[in-house]
Amino acid sequence: MPAINNLLGAEILAVIGGDMDLSGSPDRLATYAGLAPAPRDSGKVGGNRHRPKRCHQRLQRALFLAAMSHITRCSESRRYSDRKRADGKRHSQAVLAPAQLRVNVLWALLRGPARLRAHAT
Repeated sequence: MPAINNLLGAEILAVIGGDMDLSGSPDRLATYAGLAPAPRDSGKVGGNRHRPKRCHQRLQRALFLAAMSHITRCSESRRYSDRKRADGKRHSQAVLAPAQLRVNVLWALLRGPARLRAHAT
């Protein structure tokens, strides 16, 4: 995957453990990494979201660094991040938005070969 070097790839695989059945979906993996916002609703107030404090910091850091590297190398990812900044997001939010999209691709890449092996037997 572009912008994920050997060190970041090894760190991501070490955290995930290579077993994609544990996460169930890319959204659950993004939540585990702290990339998906969590609801902070109370009483009559709804729609409040915040970045979860209880997440896997190493996975979040690895995905953040991979997204930063991808933003500097890929013009499409740069435009997406700039669009988020224009929408009023902070820098960290604008970087974590493409990181969440890359979690979907990463989950599909890691999940794909396991499905192929299961159908071959």
